[in-house]
Amino acid sequence: MDSIHIQGGVALQGKVRIQGSKNASLPILAATLLTEETVWLTNCPKIADVYCMVNLLESLGVTVKWEPNGIRINAATVCRGDMPADAVKGMRSSLCLLGALLGRCGEVVMEHPGGCIIGARPIDIHITALEQMGVDFTWKNGLLEARTRGSKLQGTTIRLPFPSVGATENIVMAAVMADGTTVIEGAAREPEVKALCEFLRCCGALIKGEGTTRITIKGTGILKGTGYRIPADRIVAGTYLLGTLAACGCVMLEEAPASEMEAVLETAEQMGACLDVTSEGVFVQACSVPRAISLIRTMPYPGFPTDLQSPVLAVLAGADGESMIEETIFENRFRVVEPLERMGANIEKINCNRVRIHGVERLRGTRMEAKELRGGAALLVAALGAEGESTITGCSYIYRGYENICKDFRELGARIVSV
Repeated sequence: MDSIHIQGGVALQGKVRIQGSKNASLPILAATLLTEETVWLTNCPKIADVYCMVNLLESLGVTVKWEPNGIRINAATVCRGDMPADAVKGMRSSLCLLGALLGRCGEVVMEHPGGCIIGARPIDIHITALEQMGVDFTWKNGLLEARTRGSKLQGTTIRLPFPSVGATENIVMAAVMADGTTVIEGAAREPEVKALCEFLRCCGALIKGEGTTRITIKGTGILKGTGYRIPADRIVAGTYLLGTLAACGCVMLEEAPASEMEAVLETAEQMGACLDVTSEGVFVQACSVPRAISLIRTMPYPGFPTDLQSPVLAVLAGADGESMIEETIFENRFRVVEPLERMGANIEKINCNRVRIHGVERLRGTRMEAKELRGGAALLVAALGAEGESTITGCSYIYRGYENICKDFRELGARIVSV
């Protein structure tokens, strides 16, 4: 199913449950390498990226079993750290295995990780941090080889030049198996980092400070098995919220993690949405025409997430007035501008990280190709509110992060089918 057909202009109504978090699942799956006992994960999303991570774990010797209510994982027999090239190239998140494998095996051999083409995304910050913990890195025949200098990693104080989520997660996973105490200064504050730390603490790790810029990890060397429920996906919830604003309507986002979505909810209210946060989730009532916003600037958490920059751009293309978006995280996040312009959007590219959007009365359906995960979701959001029929190809990107996006919107009344 590589294409999605949407008949736009249908107001959405009903309720939809938000799936488990992609960005929390992947590092937690990697962290199961740090215990020889069984781990039981519930609410793990059945998406392409999770399946890729599971395949990669199995290639390392991990036993993985999907069951009706979750996924059972046992890494007792893992003894090597070389990862298959095809799996690594296809998924950027394979990089989060670096810290886990160094903690478990003391060595890693891998190719440069792949994934969505949304910017350079260098791995230098990961390498520099782990070098401070006693890891030697070399490039040999196109492969990255990493080995600990001694028998174990060494705890230390690491100051990150940027609050990188992936680097923070790699350091945390390495540090729980290191000798001594590791302190991360300038750590990422994202909820996914908190989820990883919560999971590791359930396994017996000694971690404090997650959710702040200073995380302290005391190495234990031995972790136990545990059960853990993957939290709801704030990016999926934000995508569905923005889809509701594009198409209009009233939708209940069940289990949406409102406390992790403050910047997104504030933006939605500025665009004219009426929101009601309850114990059940977030109720969204869209206005007939979204209002423009003078400036949206993507920032590390708790700022507006870069993963929702493309979907909010799609909504603002049909808003009343002039908006501006500044992208501060990745330099290639405006790949959706060209297909949106073919839908009739009036978007002015000021420079590589800033665009001005002149809202038009209505976008028109057309044929488009998804080039990356969140950009593909943005095209779907645009198509929901557009006049006429749209076809989106390259949907394998979308399925990397959304478990049932077509089914979910269809149950809200959208005319959408995957082919």
